[in-house]
Amino acid sequence: MKQLLIILCIALLWLHGCDESPKMTGERPDSLHSYLDFSERDDQFTGGIKMIPISTPKGDFKVWTKRVGNNPTMKLLLLHGGPGGTHEAFDCFDGYLPSEGIEYIYYDQLGSYFSDQPSDTTLWTIERFVDEVEQVRVALGLDQDNFYLLGQSWGGILAMEYAFKHQDKIKGLIISNMMSSVPEYNRYAQEILGPRMDPEVLQEIKELEAQNEFSDPRYMELLLEHYYTEHLLRMPVEKWPQSVNLAFRHMNQEVYVYMQGPSEFGITDDATLYNWDISKELPGITVPTLVIGATYDTMDPAYMKWMSEEFPNGRFLLCPNGSHLSQYDDQKTYIGGVIQFMKDVDQGNF
Repeated sequence: MKQLLIILCIALLWLHGCDESPKMTGERPDSLHSYLDFSERDDQFTGGIKMIPISTPKGDFKVWTKRVGNNPTMKLLLLHGGPGGTHEAFDCFDGYLPSEGIEYIYYDQLGSYFSDQPSDTTLWTIERFVDEVEQVRVALGLDQDNFYLLGQSWGGILAMEYAFKHQDKIKGLIISNMMSSVPEYNRYAQEILGPRMDPEVLQEIKELEAQNEFSDPRYMELLLEHYYTEHLLRMPVEKWPQSVNLAFRHMNQEVYVYMQGPSEFGITDDATLYNWDISKELPGITVPTLVIGATYDTMDPAYMKWMSEEFPNGRFLLCPNGSHLSQYDDQKTYIGGVIQFMKDVDQGNF
């Protein structure tokens, strides 16, 4: 009898060991192991970084990308704002997407800090940037079975224009904090957001702009205190994350001013994006599309909701506490919505 009890105890211990989860033993599940495994990748030596060759009418250049993780059906390419901004505005994705098993690719567009920076304004056109994104897609092996594209601010313009030409390559599209009409964006900035400011502050800003004093420290001081912390990133400047500070520090002003203009109250009439408007064409984008707006954004959230309804397969996500960088000031809403959208599309539940 005693021998039988010993045998039973050994058997129970063995069964318990077999049932123990990887979390309890410290072992990684196979899916997480695959996600973190760079051993069969050609970018293992650089930690996921690739300088991708880009052909342009003005010669060949290289753009910087960095892949994080491996997922055969969910690969997210990130298009930063600006123009002339950097991928650094998306650094917070590191805190969320790996645990969800989503592969994502940081990318600095041509002219941006980590990529080549030719000084030739003929390169700064929407059409050429669209062609650049297509070359990046091909180089990274992205296709309609796995390719999700997220564009924020200027990146949203680029993402929409890319989708018009190449939506057969896209699995899911995400338009973040960008309206489909610059004239409507300008109207919102000048007729809605401007008048909400202290009239004396607004007057001083307008006077500095009229005198073309955009480099005057006073201009930036007024914007930081009265505009940026209300509509760009809703937290005290001294608490802004370093990634956001770096994105500002690394901004290519030549590209930014040429395409967007020097003012923060809309796009100026001497900038190349001034008349951009594709509002009537939105129904032509039929891939699953998520539109992200924010209550305190520089972009009109009601207009963003309207956009989502114009897309045949659209969804709207409102970040109620967010502004233009709502991936930071309404982070869980923003990133949670991106994750849910990607998983819904991936699982055929969209």
